[in-house]
Amino acid sequence: MKYLTCVASLLLLAASCEAEALGSLARVTVVDRDTGAALRTYYSHGEYWVAGDPGARYAIEIRNCTGGRLLAVTSVDGVNVLSGDTAGWDQAGYVFDPGERYQITGWRKSNSEVAAFTFTSASDSYAERTGRPANVGVIGVALFRELQPRPVYSPPKIAPQPTEPAAKGDSNRALAQDEAALAASPPAAGVSMGEPARAPAPAQRLGTGHGEREYSYVMNTEFHRLQAQPSEVIRIRYDSFANLVAMGIIRRPHPAPAVPDPFPGSPERHFVPDPPG
Repeated sequence: MKYLTCVASLLLLAASCEAEALGSLARVTVVDRDTGAALRTYYSHGEYWVAGDPGARYAIEIRNCTGGRLLAVTSVDGVNVLSGDTAGWDQAGYVFDPGERYQITGWRKSNSEVAAFTFTSASDSYAERTGRPANVGVIGVALFRELQPRPVYSPPKIAPQPTEPAAKGDSNRALAQDEAALAASPPAAGVSMGEPARAPAPAQRLGTGHGEREYSYVMNTEFHRLQAQPSEVIRIRYDSFANLVAMGIIRRPHPAPAVPDPFPGSPERHFVPDPPG
């Protein structure tokens, strides 16, 4: 599989984005690219939700919080954002260096171009247009730690006595065993760089469209997973603000009732206020 690495010129957001980020190994945020603001997360019945604005472009921002490299296999609406395949953990993803932050802005078309993520009607989403409507409305990030090669112990070399042939192959066998263990871990593909519903939601849900082509440069790299199962999976569901209100996920504040004025046609009388202090 192919791995991709992000280039150094990354987009950084204000610290306020961290308040909406999810995850521990990496911090994941959904960003409205038209406003630059991180979308607020709402938690309801074990799920994290964000409200998307129909027509807006968005990005999935990931920041590696570990001291080693991470592989982030990323999906939108059940589709791998790199390959377009129905998403699975063993597929291609983005590789992040320690502390690296990067915005995934669209469906990858090549190492230098993406088709922008846009909030659109579910019927116009890329997943539904390609015959996979079942998982429209969810973003997923599966995180994998990297397998580090084990150091090989090499004992000091001692010149053999003429009567005792030198032992051969011990260090070579140890090295071969370590190389075999490393080779047994298949390389992962990658790219470097959350109450009952009040009322039924409107029939038209929000999905992610296949937007305009944009420049986005990445490079291939190699990555060996520490294990086959992800170390952490981050799941974020999304829909329009109106739908989340209808489902009871977002509660509108109740405005305070207006206080009746017995003389609405007369201006209020004012006197001279006291000085400060």
